[in-house]
Amino acid sequence: MVYKAIGLMSGSSLDGLDIVYAHFQETAGKWGFEIINAGCYTYPAEWKEQLQNAISLSALNYQLLHTAYGHYLGEQVNHFIEIFELHHKVDLIASHGHTTFHVPSSKMTAQLGDGAAIAAVTCLPVVSDLRAMDIALGGQGAPIVPIGEKLLLSDYNLLLNLGGIANLSAKIEEDYIAFDICAANRILNMLVATEGKEYDENGNMAASGESDKGLLKALNDFEYYGKGYPKSLANDFGTDIVFPLIQRYKLSTRDALRTYVEHIAIQVTKSVSAILKEDVFATSQSHRLLVTGGGAFNSFLVSRMQQRLYDLNIEVIVPEKNIINFKEALIMALIGVLRWREEYNVLASVTGATRNSIGGALWQGAD
Repeated sequence: MVYKAIGLMSGSSLDGLDIVYAHFQETAGKWGFEIINAGCYTYPAEWKEQLQNAISLSALNYQLLHTAYGHYLGEQVNHFIEIFELHHKVDLIASHGHTTFHVPSSKMTAQLGDGAAIAAVTCLPVVSDLRAMDIALGGQGAPIVPIGEKLLLSDYNLLLNLGGIANLSAKIEEDYIAFDICAANRILNMLVATEGKEYDENGNMAASGESDKGLLKALNDFEYYGKGYPKSLANDFGTDIVFPLIQRYKLSTRDALRTYVEHIAIQVTKSVSAILKEDVFATSQSHRLLVTGGGAFNSFLVSRMQQRLYDLNIEVIVPEKNIINFKEALIMALIGVLRWREEYNVLASVTGATRNSIGGALWQGAD
């Protein structure tokens, strides 16, 4: 059977709403996929501001935004369906929502974007609240993409996503582990925004700067980096802790960017090195690291990682554009399909939950 699903992903870097329409097919336990249509829709300034400021709202205004954003997502899906002439071709929608609060130590996570509102606007089945069950079971609720990496991208034993937050997945025998590494694009974009730019194209500004030893040490000394996995980061780690620290050093934007690129490269290398020390990994063998997310287009950042990973015998692979841009939205669609099939879609080996779970609330959009 072919499942025809739309996946929605709004990353912490707020660079836009990713929408993917894909076909999935399972045969004798093996999954295949094809991305049919995809697009990234930049947020209007007012929506970007509302999402950025959501955590400071009153309880009532937060819930009103949750509802309004759900209707907005539904409207964007309808627009996507209209553009690509997908009427009567979509089986279901899976929406990640936009993460605001993430406090797994208190068994709580929150993503804006009411699934019922999406279903009402699109008249299609919607799966939302994808992390909630894992959180309730004592897990980190993140990362959740490894189930898709396991089923769709099993040729790679190491997978790095360079989004607003960088996270790493690793295949160890038949199990997967994964964890958040550090804030990534969210910080780089906040730094370059001071120069009136949305992002540092190819990392050119960072490449022209000088790394500051004092700031680099302070960044690398954060307590989080010494913790074992499973572990995850909330968006405010970058916005409320990392970015203010960088500002205190009063560096030029170029030097701040250069320093933070080096910080990301160091933490990625440390994380990969820790994985390779697992007994089941042969450290002498070559490993393939698939790099996706917006940071994969930052050629300077990728080159700094390559240089640091060379001694670990790591081959860094940047795939074709659609996988770079839309891997997470693609996997959200798969997670929705698995929820529809009532099969596990979040891995306890990744999140530290008491068991694997079938995550997601299902909203029927039609009569």
